[in-house]
Amino acid sequence: MFPCRLAVLLLMSHITMMLAEPPGCKIRITSKGLEMLKSEIQKFVKEELGNITIPDLQGKDGVFQYKIQDVKINELKFTFVDLRFQPDVGLVFEVHNSSISLSFQRQIQYWLLHDEGVINASAEDVNIHTALHLNKDMYGRLKISNISCDASVGKMRAKFSGTLGRVYDFLGTFLTTAMRLILNQQICPTLNHAGLELMNSLLDTVPVRTTVDKYVGVDYSLLSDPLVTANNLDMDFRGMFFELHNVSDTLVNYAVYPVVREYDRMVYLALSEYFFDSGMYAYFKAGVFKMVIANEKMPKDLEMLLRTTYFGTIFMLNPALVEAPISLHLEVTSAPHCVIRTSGASVAVTSVVTVIVLPPGQLPVQLSSMTMETKLNAKVSMKGKRLALQMDLRKFKIYSNQSALESLALIPLQGPLKAMLQLSIVPIINNRTKKGVQIPLPEGMDFIEEVVEYHNGFIIIGANLHFTEGLREVIEKNRQEVPSNSTASP
Repeated sequence: MFPCRLAVLLLMSHITMMLAEPPGCKIRITSKGLEMLKSEIQKFVKEELGNITIPDLQGKDGVFQYKIQDVKINELKFTFVDLRFQPDVGLVFEVHNSSISLSFQRQIQYWLLHDEGVINASAEDVNIHTALHLNKDMYGRLKISNISCDASVGKMRAKFSGTLGRVYDFLGTFLTTAMRLILNQQICPTLNHAGLELMNSLLDTVPVRTTVDKYVGVDYSLLSDPLVTANNLDMDFRGMFFELHNVSDTLVNYAVYPVVREYDRMVYLALSEYFFDSGMYAYFKAGVFKMVIANEKMPKDLEMLLRTTYFGTIFMLNPALVEAPISLHLEVTSAPHCVIRTSGASVAVTSVVTVIVLPPGQLPVQLSSMTMETKLNAKVSMKGKRLALQMDLRKFKIYSNQSALESLALIPLQGPLKAMLQLSIVPIINNRTKKGVQIPLPEGMDFIEEVVEYHNGFIIIGANLHFTEGLREVIEKNRQEVPSNSTASP
């Protein structure tokens, strides 16, 4: 009975994986990446704890009366700091055996004695354990959904100054006990605010649905909660482009699931064929893949060759058209398709080239229509947070849509048309693709030392991380600005 149940469970698990939408974009953050983040988070936590506000205190115990005010935290010394992954939770930040130095003004009344002065105190054996629970929110954005915090101050020491400082040293227990209690109560609320409010505002800088240009946008919403193990954090993003004027017309993802097995670098970005196909599909639907080559854009040698090739056709139509300008209309007939193999990436494009004569003051006259099949090599690169492509013509073929005989007549056009593609059209494509598209990474953080690897069906970019701005600077800037690139209309 048990083997049957196990088989059913395995089958259901397999079916669920098959039905689940594969990610077009996947990011892995490794323990090395977390180690780099630790110094920034440690600095950020110190700043937050240094801003703890402690209220004035006053009390009475028999003939002893006291008042404490102007409490200031002067220094935090973290002896041991750890930032690590917590499987199925998120991140854990721990501080052990650390200290907090502070000072405050005192007023003390003991019998008829009155004294004022400064108390320098030290909170010792400070221990903090904070777990950050990471999930995707309803918009598909990575968020810190909850924080579990436990903090303790082991002991408190105080040193008095002033006229009667030494006389009141023995009374320090009253004050240090109160201060220790308040610090214990303030640390976790401060860290909760830092995580749920401030750190989440940093995550708000990661694009979810954002515009790329005036034609298309890209969807980086998370498909599921992040997968956290002891060594890494994996995030599966939709990684899909869409046309801005028809966001519901998108390409279905049948691509392979990108698999990341590496841990040597701080971060890995995996992109499937679907990521690139959806982009070309969106641009195709937006009508971008059309071009007219005429007048000064037409190479003179190509125009002369076209006029010679179609001289008989033009003369039979109307001898007066022999000297009329000739133009080429290029239009991609279906969305280009990307193929990624271990040898590299390529893009296949099929388009129709129409030869048209342009008689002055009259309607254009079509001379011929031919199919052009091209294959472009695509080199992927990364700079900062932007992914770019560099295209290069690999294969080229034209043939007539009307007859095999005309296809033979087009052979002399192969060379000039190929040259036109290399010299005129491919540079236009590269000028557009080199601008790149932003990947889902927070502001103030960039990829450096990138290495691109090609696999069957997807690419992997391994890189290290570099802070261009501190966490505090990014958070403060983001809280002051109105978000302009975080979410596009669904």
